[in-house]
Amino acid sequence: MPAVVIVGTQWGDEGKGKIVDLLAPQADLIVRFQGGHNAGHTVVVGQEQYVLHLVPSGILHPGKIGVIGNGIVIDPAALLDEIDGLTARGIDLQGRLFISHRAHLIMPYHKAIDKESEKLKGARKIGTTGRGIGPAYADKMARVGLRVADLLDPDLFRQKLTGSLAEMNYLLGRLYSVKGFDLDVVCREYLGYAERLNAYIADTGDVLNDAIAAGRRVLFEGAQGTLLDVDHGTYPFVTSSSATAGGAATGSGVGPTRIDRVMGVAKAYSTRVGEGPFPTELSEEQGGGDLRARGQEFGATTGRPRRCGWFDAVVVRYAVRINGLSGLAITKLDVLDECSDIKICTSYECRGNRLATIPAVAEHYDECRPVYETMPGWKQSTVGITRYDDLPPNAKRYLERLSDIVGCPLDIVSTGSKRDQTIVMRRAFDA
Repeated sequence: MPAVVIVGTQWGDEGKGKIVDLLAPQADLIVRFQGGHNAGHTVVVGQEQYVLHLVPSGILHPGKIGVIGNGIVIDPAALLDEIDGLTARGIDLQGRLFISHRAHLIMPYHKAIDKESEKLKGARKIGTTGRGIGPAYADKMARVGLRVADLLDPDLFRQKLTGSLAEMNYLLGRLYSVKGFDLDVVCREYLGYAERLNAYIADTGDVLNDAIAAGRRVLFEGAQGTLLDVDHGTYPFVTSSSATAGGAATGSGVGPTRIDRVMGVAKAYSTRVGEGPFPTELSEEQGGGDLRARGQEFGATTGRPRRCGWFDAVVVRYAVRINGLSGLAITKLDVLDECSDIKICTSYECRGNRLATIPAVAEHYDECRPVYETMPGWKQSTVGITRYDDLPPNAKRYLERLSDIVGCPLDIVSTGSKRDQTIVMRRAFDA
């Protein structure tokens, strides 16, 4: 099994960082293939906590190679901060981190447009992180984006930047009434980044295809989640990239026939950050606050409190189909330890109809009401359990019911934030 993809099956924040970190010892290369530094993957190693945004989580294992693929949008300052932070903590990245020369750059005007656009939307705001991700992808699709490879040719970079700034400064001034950016200042800043990043830049498509041809194992690390995918998510309340398994091929330069398995990651309940439909959301009075407190549900990147609710099997069942999942990892089972009863959303009621899948229109999704099945809780700690047979009977019944409803076998169950607080039934590379 030389190539395995890990994706989120909900609205992101499912605990993919821990699962990637768990599987990384079996892999040789770990790849980020979409998104930007709006994603945050948290990994706990011993007493140390690492929050990674662009560098693949598997880099924390000695000798593993991390690849930032062409599908990423990169803020060079954020990436260098992350590299410096890892280096300061003893993680050596020399010869172990490769950045695609085809990846697009987030420029200062992208961040300005992101923030001003959200202000202009008012009640229609999407809830972006304001880090320039969407505008950078918009420029990519409009074929006017600047790429990492452009940094390696200073004259060409300045020429392209001149054209971009003329348009973006006009937009910022006329539409948003804010000051634009100085060509010399931006050019000097980004060419300074190029000097530091040059040692990491490569044709990562060649790196990955050569590795697979040589029989080396590659682990693709997705960011965000299926319901935030720009095509298949709760549009327009989505991210700007392909967060589903198909994005692993387009975002890395590895053909889909080279990928062997796809593992989905889901929380034992549901969370969402930002705006958009969330049928199983619980108010503070209904227990949403308790779930947030026990699960420490605050964004790894922004610190924003996450909206919390019961497990939505409609969403995960959809993710199983869209991604072609071969296995499922359930995280944060222990957060439900104190619940007397636990609900599972099995379908929606919408406009008098019963729906077994998600609607395409966000406004229709807002009208969906969850149809619940209730299961008894187990009222005892599952923290740190490493054998499936040692789980409380009701916890096993709950997990088995989730697997049955969404139509996907369980591979992994996480019973805590640390590496060893995990039940492994089947590792992705062993299947």
